[in-house]
Amino acid sequence: MSDVTDLLRRVADQDQAAMGRLFETLYADIHRMARARLAENGPITLLNPTSLAHEAYLRLHGAGRIDLDSRGRFMAYVSQVLRSVIVDFARKRHADRRGGGVANITLDTEIAESVGNQDDDIVRIDEALQELDKTDPRLRQVVEMRYFAGLDNQEIAEALGLNERTVRRDWERARLLLAVSLKR
Repeated sequence: MSDVTDLLRRVADQDQAAMGRLFETLYADIHRMARARLAENGPITLLNPTSLAHEAYLRLHGAGRIDLDSRGRFMAYVSQVLRSVIVDFARKRHADRRGGGVANITLDTEIAESVGNQDDDIVRIDEALQELDKTDPRLRQVVEMRYFAGLDNQEIAEALGLNERTVRRDWERARLLLAVSLKR
């Protein structure tokens, strides 16, 4: 039994120290996933790969019992947590930017127009993924793992117990469905 598998078993038995060791063991991979996701998304103020990885750890630690049997399945779960952190951060910034209880006064309209709506895009993508989940949950998983975690087809196939060809087809199908959903 590999070290990661043993740690996952101990985490499932609610060994709190095991979660810390598991995170420490896989930190480089989780940090790489966070860096890849943030690089795709462009700069998000105050959110960097390290803070994203640490927030993911806090959420994983706070989740309580995590019952996963393989490294691939755990990394797939981490991709969902990364997505959740990014979407929550974008929603909070969006709410803050839209007022958040404070009066917003813009003195220079050019600056206001130049501010991107990246947070809006993240929220729209999350809503589109929720629609996709209703259609086919596996397609949502493939998108999360590829888009939010930066996993390649082989890693996704291993995590989901599929072959690479199926993952490629699922990715193409998901892209088409998401494109239609995002155009609305």
